[in-house]
Amino acid sequence: MNRGMLPLLALLCSAVPLTAAEPTARITIDRNQDTAATKDFHFARVPAPAADDAAAHAQLTLIAGKIDSGSSGLPALNDGVLPTDADQPQSSLFFQRGTWGGRVRFDFGAPIVVAAISSYSWHPDSRAPQLYKVYGSSGREPRLDLQPPSSVDPAAAGWNLIAFVDTRADHDEGGQYGVRIDGPDGSLGRYRYLLFDFFDTEGDDNWGNTFYSEIDVLEGKR
Repeated sequence: MNRGMLPLLALLCSAVPLTAAEPTARITIDRNQDTAATKDFHFARVPAPAADDAAAHAQLTLIAGKIDSGSSGLPALNDGVLPTDADQPQSSLFFQRGTWGGRVRFDFGAPIVVAAISSYSWHPDSRAPQLYKVYGSSGREPRLDLQPPSSVDPAAAGWNLIAFVDTRADHDEGGQYGVRIDGPDGSLGRYRYLLFDFFDTEGDDNWGNTFYSEIDVLEGKR
C-alpha cells in the first residue's frame, strides 16, 4: 500500500502528544476489531459518541472535494445516527472514489471553547483508518479565508492547526476507530469554525476514502 510521505502513528490505543498550534493537542487513538466492534462504539480509551454535543448544532459546509453518491453526505458527521454494521455507506460520510478526499467546515455560529474533538469510523477493510488535519478559527484572524481551496494550505490562510490524525497500520486495517483530540489544560482553543481536511489513506486503488461515522465537538467552560 502506498503510504506517501505522511508520518505513521505506530501505536494504536495510546495517547500521543502532538506539536500544533497553541495549545498543544493530545491525541488518543483506539480500535475495535471483530466482535469488539458493535453499534455502541464502545472503546477502552476513547469515549463513545455523545448524544448531544456542539457539533450536533453546527452548520456544515463542503469546502473542497466531492462526496460520493453512495454516501449519506455531510449529515452523517453530526446527526447522531451511527452505523449498525461495518459496511453501511448510507450512515457514513465518504468522498468520491479515486479522489484525494475533501474539506468540511463546521460553523458554531459564535466562538466556543473547544474542549475536545472526537472522530469515529467503521469499515471491514481499507476504508476504516482515519487520516486528516483539523484547523480552528475564531473568525477574526488576519487574511482569513473561510473557504480555502485544496491548493491552499489552511495554515497560510488564517487557520490554526489543531491536530494531525493518522490511524493507519501496516496491515489488517479494518475495524472500528475512535480518535479523541483534547488539550492538557482542558481546552484546544476558542473557535467559531473548525476545518477538517480529510485525505484518502492510500492510492493503490479507488477505495482509499474513509467511512466516517460521526464527529463530536465538546464545548468547554467559558
